[in-house]
Amino acid sequence: MPFTNNQAERDLMAVKVKQKVSNCFGRVSGATAYARIAGFISTIRKMKQNIILNMENVLGGRFQWAT
Repeated sequence: MPFTNNQAERDLMAVKVKQKVSNCFGRVSGATAYARIAGFISTIRKMKQNIILNMENVLGGRFQWAT
């Protein structure tokens, strides 16, 4: 299949590069954690919101999707 450079392909390329460089996906739990964090950041970026502020809110238990 030819390369089209759409958002889904860019997201998958980042995962494959991470896997090759750091070899951090030795366990399913590591891959799951990475996918959740990467998906969250990708969604926040698409919503044009502040990534750092939203990460702080999630870690502090103050996150809300509808603001």
